[in-house]
Amino acid sequence: MTNHEALSAREAAPDEFRDMMSGFPSGVSVVTAIGPDGLPRGMTCSSVCSVSLSPPTIVVCLRHGSPTLEAVLSSETFALNLLHSRAESVAVLFASGDPRRFDMTPWHSGPATGSPHLVRDAHSVADCAVTLTQRVGDHVAVFGRTQLITRHQQHSPLLYGLREFRPWAAT
Repeated sequence: MTNHEALSAREAAPDEFRDMMSGFPSGVSVVTAIGPDGLPRGMTCSSVCSVSLSPPTIVVCLRHGSPTLEAVLSSETFALNLLHSRAESVAVLFASGDPRRFDMTPWHSGPATGSPHLVRDAHSVADCAVTLTQRVGDHVAVFGRTQLITRHQQHSPLLYGLREFRPWAAT
């Protein structure tokens, strides 16, 4: 049996994988979009990565079957709200699935932006057009071409790692 065959026969347990990934801190964002019914949808997301500078492209990974993913796919657009260090409560709110979350925090959506901006809680927002999707397990990787960047706040970024939120600490 080759090493490749031996590795292919195994799979890390979900808890083991989650523990390992918790040791890799990342920025915290909320992905938002307008659903087919005209209502805002959004979810906390720490699975974000820049892909390309030309064209400016990011990828976000959203849970398959989520209302936010449905809104992103139907509108073919989304906003990536990068949360600042004072927005931990909003990160928790948008991770909770509370159907009233957009009633509990200020947001704005207009013709120039398209998808909801969390104006009090995001330090920056990227408005994106969906260019590609790929389902991987229980998530869908959504690639978005960044069309507009808006700066809202001058606070440091919010990070998540070891199952805790922390502000960016400059040394």
